Amino acid sequence: MNIAGIGMIFSRGLGIARFDNALQTGWLPPLEIPVPSHADRKRFAYLVSFDDVPDKTLLKKIRRADKLSKMAVLAAADAISDSGIDCTGKKLGIILATAFGAHVTTFDFLDGILDFGDAAVSPTTFSNSVHNAAASYIASSLDIQGPTLTVTQFRFSFQSALQLAQTWLLQKRCDYVLVGGVDQYGDVLGYVSEQKLHNAPDGKIKPFVFNPTCQVPGEGAVFLLASELQTQNRYCSVDALRLHDDYGRQDPDDLIIIDADGMMQDESAYRPLLSPDTPAAAYAPLFGSVMTGSAFNIAAGALMLKKQVYYPAPVLDNPLELNLLTESGTALIESIRCIGCNCSGDKATVYLKKL
Repeated sequence: MNIAGIGMIFSRGLGIARFDNALQTGWLPPLEIPVPSHADRKRFAYLVSFDDVPDKTLLKKIRRADKLSKMAVLAAADAISDSGIDCTGKKLGIILATAFGAHVTTFDFLDGILDFGDAAVSPTTFSNSVHNAAASYIASSLDIQGPTLTVTQFRFSFQSALQLAQTWLLQKRCDYVLVGGVDQYGDVLGYVSEQKLHNAPDGKIKPFVFNPTCQVPGEGAVFLLASELQTQNRYCSVDALRLHDDYGRQDPDDLIIIDADGMMQDESAYRPLLSPDTPAAAYAPLFGSVMTGSAFNIAAGALMLKKQVYYPAPVLDNPLELNLLTESGTALIESIRCIGCNCSGDKATVYLKKL
Protein backbone atom coordinates (compact mmCIF):
# COMPACT_ATOMS: atom_id res chain seq x y z
CA MET A 1 0.00 0.00 0.00
CA ASN A 2 1.43 3.36 -1.07
CA ILE A 3 1.02 6.74 0.60
CA ALA A 4 0.10 8.98 -2.34
CA GLY A 5 -0.58 12.21 -0.45
CA ILE A 6 -0.52 13.68 3.06
CA GLY A 7 -2.74 16.41 4.48
CA MET A 8 -2.79 17.78 7.99
CA ILE A 9 -3.64 20.63 10.28
CA PHE A 10 -2.03 21.17 13.68
CA SER A 11 -0.98 23.99 15.97
CA ARG A 12 1.48 25.41 13.44
CA GLY A 13 -0.85 25.51 10.48
CA LEU A 14 -2.30 23.63 7.54
CA GLY A 15 -0.38 21.39 5.17
CA ILE A 16 2.61 19.09 4.93
CA ALA A 17 4.86 22.09 4.17
CA ARG A 18 4.07 23.52 7.63
CA PHE A 19 4.86 20.15 9.19
CA ASP A 20 8.11 19.97 7.23
CA ASN A 21 9.01 23.41 8.58
CA ALA A 22 8.16 22.33 12.13
CA LEU A 23 10.39 19.26 11.79
CA GLN A 24 13.23 21.52 10.70
CA THR A 25 12.59 24.27 13.27
CA GLY A 26 12.12 21.99 16.27
CA TRP A 27 10.24 22.56 19.51
CA LEU A 28 8.33 25.77 20.18
CA PRO A 29 6.46 26.56 23.43
CA PRO A 30 2.73 25.71 23.40
CA LEU A 31 -0.03 28.13 24.24
CA GLU A 32 -0.90 28.99 27.83
CA ILE A 33 -4.66 28.91 28.25
CA PRO A 34 -6.75 29.79 31.33
CA VAL A 35 -8.25 27.05 33.45
CA PRO A 36 -12.06 27.36 33.75
CA SER A 37 -13.19 28.55 37.20
CA HIS A 38 -9.56 29.25 38.18
CA ALA A 39 -8.63 32.71 36.93
CA ASP A 40 -5.18 32.51 38.52
CA ARG A 41 -4.22 29.22 36.86
CA LYS A 42 -3.15 28.32 33.34
CA ARG A 43 -2.34 25.12 31.48
CA PHE A 44 -0.41 24.40 28.31
CA ALA A 45 -1.98 23.08 25.10
CA TYR A 46 -1.22 22.83 21.38
CA LEU A 47 -4.34 24.28 19.73
CA VAL A 48 -5.39 24.58 16.09
CA SER A 49 -6.36 27.99 14.70
CA PHE A 50 -8.23 28.50 11.44
CA ASP A 51 -7.04 32.09 11.10
CA ASP A 52 -4.04 31.14 8.95
CA VAL A 53 -5.96 28.87 6.56
CA PRO A 54 -5.27 30.57 3.20
CA ASP A 55 -8.47 29.49 1.43
CA LYS A 56 -11.63 29.76 3.54
CA THR A 57 -13.90 28.27 0.85
CA LEU A 58 -14.24 24.89 2.54
CA LEU A 59 -14.76 26.47 5.95
CA LYS A 60 -17.63 28.53 4.54
CA LYS A 61 -19.25 25.36 3.13
CA ILE A 62 -19.18 23.70 6.57
CA ARG A 63 -19.74 26.76 8.76
CA ARG A 64 -22.24 24.84 10.94
CA ALA A 65 -19.73 22.05 11.63
CA ASP A 66 -17.85 21.82 14.91
CA LYS A 67 -14.07 22.19 15.20
CA LEU A 68 -13.40 18.45 15.01
CA SER A 69 -15.20 18.14 11.67
CA LYS A 70 -13.57 21.28 10.28
CA MET A 71 -10.09 19.96 11.09
CA ALA A 72 -10.95 16.63 9.45
CA VAL A 73 -12.33 18.21 6.27
CA LEU A 74 -9.34 20.55 5.84
CA ALA A 75 -6.81 17.74 6.35
CA ALA A 76 -8.64 15.36 4.01
CA ALA A 77 -8.91 17.98 1.26
CA ASP A 78 -5.25 18.82 1.76
CA ALA A 79 -4.24 15.16 1.30
CA ILE A 80 -6.01 14.99 -2.06
CA SER A 81 -4.47 18.30 -3.12
CA ASP A 82 -1.00 17.17 -2.04
CA SER A 83 -1.28 13.98 -4.11
CA GLY A 84 -1.97 15.90 -7.31
CA ILE A 85 -4.55 13.26 -8.26
CA ASP A 86 -7.91 14.10 -9.78
CA CYS A 87 -10.20 11.82 -7.78
CA THR A 88 -13.35 12.80 -9.67
CA GLY A 89 -15.25 9.68 -10.58
CA LYS A 90 -12.75 7.41 -8.83
CA LYS A 91 -13.64 4.80 -6.24
CA LEU A 92 -12.57 6.72 -3.13
CA GLY A 93 -13.26 5.58 0.42
CA ILE A 94 -13.00 7.41 3.74
CA ILE A 95 -11.87 5.93 7.06
CA LEU A 96 -11.63 8.33 9.99
CA ALA A 97 -9.96 7.30 13.23
CA THR A 98 -10.51 9.05 16.54
CA ALA A 99 -10.02 8.31 20.22
CA PHE A 100 -12.54 10.69 21.79
CA GLY A 101 -14.62 11.77 18.80
CA ALA A 102 -16.71 14.92 19.12
CA HIS A 103 -16.50 14.93 22.92
CA VAL A 104 -16.41 18.74 23.12
CA THR A 105 -19.65 18.99 21.13
CA THR A 106 -21.17 16.15 23.16
CA PHE A 107 -20.57 18.03 26.39
CA ASP A 108 -21.98 21.20 24.79
CA PHE A 109 -25.11 19.23 23.91
CA LEU A 110 -25.44 17.90 27.46
CA ASP A 111 -24.97 21.44 28.81
CA GLY A 112 -27.75 22.55 26.45
CA ILE A 113 -30.12 19.95 27.89
CA LEU A 114 -29.31 21.10 31.42
CA ASP A 115 -29.70 24.80 30.53
CA PHE A 116 -32.70 24.73 28.17
CA GLY A 117 -34.36 21.31 28.50
CA ASP A 118 -34.86 18.50 26.00
CA ALA A 119 -37.20 20.46 23.76
CA ALA A 120 -35.02 23.54 23.31
CA VAL A 121 -31.55 22.06 22.91
CA SER A 122 -29.80 22.81 19.58
CA PRO A 123 -30.40 20.13 16.92
CA THR A 124 -27.22 21.24 15.12
CA THR A 125 -25.15 20.55 18.23
CA PHE A 126 -26.77 17.13 18.52
CA SER A 127 -26.04 16.19 14.90
CA ASN A 128 -22.43 17.32 15.22
CA SER A 129 -21.98 15.25 18.39
CA VAL A 130 -22.39 11.98 16.47
CA HIS A 131 -19.00 10.31 15.97
CA ASN A 132 -19.56 9.72 12.26
CA ALA A 133 -20.40 13.39 11.63
CA ALA A 134 -16.81 14.35 10.75
CA ALA A 135 -16.51 11.62 8.10
CA SER A 136 -19.91 12.62 6.72
CA TYR A 137 -18.77 16.23 6.41
CA ILE A 138 -15.72 15.06 4.46
CA ALA A 139 -17.86 13.02 2.07
CA SER A 140 -20.42 15.77 1.48
CA SER A 141 -18.03 18.72 1.21
CA LEU A 142 -15.57 16.90 -1.11
CA ASP A 143 -18.32 15.09 -3.08
CA ILE A 144 -17.02 11.62 -2.23
CA GLN A 145 -19.50 8.79 -2.75
CA GLY A 146 -17.47 5.76 -1.73
CA PRO A 147 -17.69 3.78 1.53
CA THR A 148 -17.32 5.86 4.70
CA LEU A 149 -16.44 4.57 8.15
CA THR A 150 -15.37 5.91 11.55
CA VAL A 151 -13.07 3.88 13.80
CA THR A 152 -13.34 4.90 17.46
CA GLN A 153 -11.10 3.45 20.16
CA PHE A 154 -8.77 4.94 22.74
CA ARG A 155 -5.51 3.49 21.45
CA PHE A 156 -4.35 2.27 18.03
CA SER A 157 -7.40 3.74 16.29
CA PHE A 158 -5.30 5.14 13.44
CA GLN A 159 -3.33 1.91 13.01
CA SER A 160 -6.62 -0.03 12.90
CA ALA A 161 -7.96 2.39 10.29
CA LEU A 162 -4.77 1.96 8.25
CA GLN A 163 -5.18 -1.81 8.42
CA LEU A 164 -8.77 -1.54 7.23
CA ALA A 165 -7.73 0.78 4.38
CA GLN A 166 -5.25 -1.84 3.23
CA THR A 167 -8.03 -4.45 3.26
CA TRP A 168 -10.33 -2.24 1.16
CA LEU A 169 -7.58 -1.71 -1.40
CA LEU A 170 -6.66 -5.40 -1.60
CA GLN A 171 -10.34 -6.30 -2.02
CA LYS A 172 -10.60 -3.74 -4.87
CA ARG A 173 -13.43 -1.99 -3.07
CA CYS A 174 -11.62 1.32 -3.67
CA ASP A 175 -8.90 2.74 -5.89
CA TYR A 176 -7.97 5.21 -3.16
CA VAL A 177 -8.73 5.51 0.54
CA LEU A 178 -8.56 8.67 2.62
CA VAL A 179 -7.46 7.34 5.99
CA GLY A 180 -6.94 9.81 8.80
CA GLY A 181 -6.85 10.50 12.50
CA VAL A 182 -8.41 13.48 14.27
CA ASP A 183 -8.86 14.49 17.89
CA GLN A 184 -9.73 17.74 19.64
CA TYR A 185 -8.73 19.37 22.89
CA GLY A 186 -11.42 20.45 25.35
CA ASP A 187 -11.68 21.66 28.94
CA VAL A 188 -12.88 18.26 30.16
CA LEU A 189 -9.91 16.54 28.52
CA GLY A 190 -7.62 19.15 30.07
CA TYR A 191 -9.09 18.48 33.51
CA VAL A 192 -8.82 14.70 33.16
CA SER A 193 -5.22 14.94 32.00
CA GLU A 194 -4.34 17.07 35.01
CA GLN A 195 -5.94 14.56 37.37
CA LYS A 196 -4.66 11.34 35.81
CA LEU A 197 -1.44 12.20 33.98
CA HIS A 198 1.74 14.16 34.56
CA ASN A 199 1.49 17.51 32.80
CA ALA A 200 4.82 18.97 31.75
CA PRO A 201 5.44 21.96 34.05
CA ASP A 202 7.53 23.75 31.40
CA GLY A 203 5.23 22.86 28.48
CA LYS A 204 7.80 20.50 26.98
CA ILE A 205 7.04 16.84 26.26
CA LYS A 206 10.14 14.73 26.95
CA PRO A 207 9.48 11.45 25.10
CA PHE A 208 12.65 9.66 26.21
CA VAL A 209 12.27 10.28 29.94
CA PHE A 210 9.50 7.63 29.99
CA ASN A 211 8.68 7.76 33.71
CA PRO A 212 7.30 10.11 34.85
CA THR A 213 5.72 11.03 31.56
CA CYS A 214 5.55 14.63 30.34
CA GLN A 215 2.20 15.45 28.80
CA VAL A 216 0.94 18.56 26.98
CA PRO A 217 -2.55 18.16 25.43
CA GLY A 218 -2.89 18.82 21.71
CA GLU A 219 -5.27 18.53 18.80
CA GLY A 220 -5.19 18.21 15.03
CA ALA A 221 -5.91 16.00 12.06
CA VAL A 222 -3.79 13.98 9.64
CA PHE A 223 -5.03 12.24 6.49
CA LEU A 224 -3.16 9.95 4.13
CA LEU A 225 -4.34 9.18 0.62
CA ALA A 226 -3.57 5.47 0.31
CA SER A 227 -3.56 3.43 -2.89
CA GLU A 228 -2.10 0.32 -4.48
CA LEU A 229 -1.57 2.32 -7.69
CA GLN A 230 1.81 3.70 -8.74
CA THR A 231 1.00 7.39 -8.42
CA GLN A 232 3.49 10.08 -9.34
CA ASN A 233 3.79 11.99 -6.05
CA ARG A 234 3.78 9.06 -3.63
CA TYR A 235 5.87 9.21 -0.46
CA CYS A 236 6.59 5.61 0.51
CA SER A 237 4.89 2.28 1.01
CA VAL A 238 3.44 0.71 4.13
CA ASP A 239 5.53 -2.44 4.10
CA ALA A 240 3.88 -4.13 7.10
CA LEU A 241 1.46 -3.34 9.91
CA ARG A 242 1.30 -5.30 13.15
CA LEU A 243 -1.32 -4.80 15.86
CA HIS A 244 -0.76 -6.11 19.42
CA ASP A 245 2.35 -8.03 18.36
CA ASP A 246 5.46 -7.69 16.22
CA TYR A 247 5.85 -11.14 14.82
CA GLY A 248 7.19 -12.14 11.43
CA ARG A 249 9.56 -9.29 10.56
CA GLN A 250 13.18 -9.14 11.69
CA ASP A 251 14.67 -6.85 9.02
CA PRO A 252 16.75 -3.96 10.39
CA ASP A 253 15.44 -0.39 10.12
CA ASP A 254 17.19 2.92 9.66
CA LEU A 255 15.09 4.78 12.26
CA ILE A 256 12.64 3.98 15.05
CA ILE A 257 9.89 6.52 15.80
CA ILE A 258 7.99 6.06 19.06
CA ASP A 259 4.68 7.69 19.98
CA ALA A 260 5.62 8.38 23.65
CA ASP A 261 3.31 11.40 23.83
CA GLY A 262 2.59 11.39 27.55
CA MET A 263 -0.82 9.74 27.26
CA MET A 264 0.15 6.92 29.64
CA GLN A 265 1.21 7.23 33.27
CA ASP A 266 4.29 5.11 32.63
CA GLU A 267 5.84 4.91 29.16
CA SER A 268 8.81 2.74 30.12
CA ALA A 269 7.33 0.02 27.86
CA TYR A 270 9.05 1.82 24.99
CA ARG A 271 12.51 1.31 26.50
CA PRO A 272 13.06 -2.37 25.51
CA LEU A 273 11.77 -1.67 22.00
CA LEU A 274 14.73 0.57 21.20
CA SER A 275 18.06 -0.66 19.89
CA PRO A 276 21.54 0.80 20.50
CA ASP A 277 22.26 0.13 16.81
CA THR A 278 19.28 2.10 15.46
CA PRO A 279 18.68 5.82 16.10
CA ALA A 280 15.32 6.77 17.61
CA ALA A 281 13.12 9.86 17.49
CA ALA A 282 9.73 11.04 18.74
CA TYR A 283 7.92 14.07 17.35
CA ALA A 284 5.07 14.52 19.85
CA PRO A 285 6.65 17.77 21.18
CA LEU A 286 5.74 19.37 17.83
CA PHE A 287 1.98 18.68 17.97
CA GLY A 288 1.17 17.67 21.54
CA SER A 289 -0.21 14.67 23.38
CA VAL A 290 -2.91 13.26 21.09
CA MET A 291 -4.27 9.72 21.16
CA THR A 292 -4.18 9.66 17.35
CA GLY A 293 -0.69 11.18 17.30
CA SER A 294 0.60 8.03 15.55
CA ALA A 295 -0.71 9.59 12.34
CA PHE A 296 1.66 12.54 12.75
CA ASN A 297 4.63 10.25 13.43
CA ILE A 298 3.84 8.12 10.39
CA ALA A 299 3.57 11.29 8.31
CA ALA A 300 7.02 12.35 9.57
CA GLY A 301 8.46 8.98 8.59
CA ALA A 302 6.86 9.13 5.14
CA LEU A 303 8.23 12.63 4.56
CA MET A 304 11.76 11.55 5.53
CA LEU A 305 11.63 8.56 3.20
CA LYS A 306 10.44 10.69 0.30
CA LYS A 307 13.00 13.48 0.82
CA GLN A 308 15.78 11.16 2.06
CA VAL A 309 16.40 13.57 4.91
CA TYR A 310 16.60 12.96 8.65
CA TYR A 311 14.85 15.29 11.09
CA PRO A 312 16.23 15.21 14.65
CA ALA A 313 14.13 14.54 17.70
CA PRO A 314 12.81 18.00 18.75
CA VAL A 315 13.46 17.38 22.48
CA LEU A 316 16.70 15.62 23.36
CA ASP A 317 16.40 15.10 27.13
CA ASN A 318 18.05 11.69 27.38
CA PRO A 319 18.75 10.50 30.96
CA LEU A 320 19.12 6.86 29.82
CA GLU A 321 21.73 7.78 27.17
CA LEU A 322 19.77 6.20 24.34
CA ASN A 323 20.77 6.36 20.69
CA LEU A 324 18.71 9.39 19.64
CA LEU A 325 18.57 11.06 16.25
CA THR A 326 20.25 14.37 17.08
CA GLU A 327 21.17 15.90 13.72
CA SER A 328 19.40 16.64 10.47
CA GLY A 329 20.82 15.98 7.05
CA THR A 330 20.54 13.94 3.88
CA ALA A 331 20.93 10.18 4.21
CA LEU A 332 20.12 6.91 2.52
CA ILE A 333 16.95 5.83 4.31
CA GLU A 334 15.37 2.52 3.31
CA SER A 335 12.90 1.77 6.11
CA ILE A 336 11.43 3.35 9.24
CA ARG A 337 9.61 1.64 12.10
CA CYS A 338 6.82 3.55 13.90
CA ILE A 339 5.83 2.09 17.28
CA GLY A 340 2.94 2.86 19.62
CA CYS A 341 2.21 1.28 23.02
CA ASN A 342 -0.91 1.17 25.16
CA CYS A 343 -1.54 0.82 28.89
CA SER A 344 -1.95 -2.97 28.61
CA GLY A 345 1.53 -3.48 27.23
CA ASP A 346 0.32 -4.10 23.67
CA LYS A 347 2.07 -2.42 20.80
CA ALA A 348 1.21 -1.43 17.24
CA THR A 349 3.98 -1.22 14.67
CA VAL A 350 3.87 0.34 11.19
CA TYR A 351 6.80 -0.31 8.86
CA LEU A 352 7.40 2.29 6.18
CA LYS A 353 9.62 1.50 3.20
CA LYS A 354 11.29 3.62 0.55
CA LEU A 355 9.76 3.19 -2.90
